[in-house]
Amino acid sequence: MRSLKGRDLLSISDLTRDEIIHILEVARLFKTRYYAGEKIIPVLKGKSLAMIFQKPSTRTRVSFEVAMYELGGHALYLNWNDLQLGRGETIADTARTLSRYVNGITARVLRHLDLVELAQYASIPVINALSDLEHPCQALADVFTIWEKKGKYEGIKIAFIGDGSDNVLHSLLLACSKLGINVVIATPPGYEPRPEILKSAEESAIRSGSTIDIIRDPENAVKAADVIYTDVWVSMGQEVEREKRIRDLSRYRVSLDLIKLAKGDVIFMHCLPARRGEEVDNEVIDGKWSVVWDQAENRLHVQKAVLALLL
Repeated sequence: MRSLKGRDLLSISDLTRDEIIHILEVARLFKTRYYAGEKIIPVLKGKSLAMIFQKPSTRTRVSFEVAMYELGGHALYLNWNDLQLGRGETIADTARTLSRYVNGITARVLRHLDLVELAQYASIPVINALSDLEHPCQALADVFTIWEKKGKYEGIKIAFIGDGSDNVLHSLLLACSKLGINVVIATPPGYEPRPEILKSAEESAIRSGSTIDIIRDPENAVKAADVIYTDVWVSMGQEVEREKRIRDLSRYRVSLDLIKLAKGDVIFMHCLPARRGEEVDNEVIDGKWSVVWDQAENRLHVQKAVLALLL
């Protein structure tokens, strides 16, 4: 394995195209060995990971903890309010302290700038386990799943339906544009990706030969799509906007009728948790198109690759 040791992973922008591909190849190796019965591969024996969570989690927390265990290491779950952070200790002081105890930090935070500050003062790798701006580990698992199901990156068309300002989409957009995956985003006015993310993705797309389009019509977006992707319309911290968001995005539900407009072998993806009946219908998420459970499992294998390479 080519080492990325000592690096932070705060954004997909921190990785080159070749580094993304290398992570995915290592993830495939771990997954192959996992299914061959080799679940414990102690490449991180004796190493520890501090997991700081300011927001609740299912897949991210469990996959990181299990990944560290199956790599021979140890993970410590640290709720933000259980740390001195919750009593006013600075992020900088927390970063300096943890750097003396553990080999890496993964953090799930409300503000991306807090993650940047944590990495600035830590002398060990810091991994973004979700912020308001990005979710890079999710996006890596997503493109791994696309590669696994479709056998390639270049020329694949993914249609993202729903909230275009979504943090998962931000990372997915950056990853796809580096890998040559074409992205069409169907979203209402006012829900477009952040300008700085879109600009960076467009620059990568020029180099890779892929395309990025933002349109309003979900029916047009899914035509000839290889992948249809959606996420919740109301994320944690957006509850006060719930009624407005549901009203604005009501046209963007992934229904049986919508998915039938795509290619016959289209796959449906969702990072979970899903609000069934809002952004997606039961018939779709439980139907023949859905790969969401494979996608969720792949968080484990991809995070093993990230941890093994950075730690």
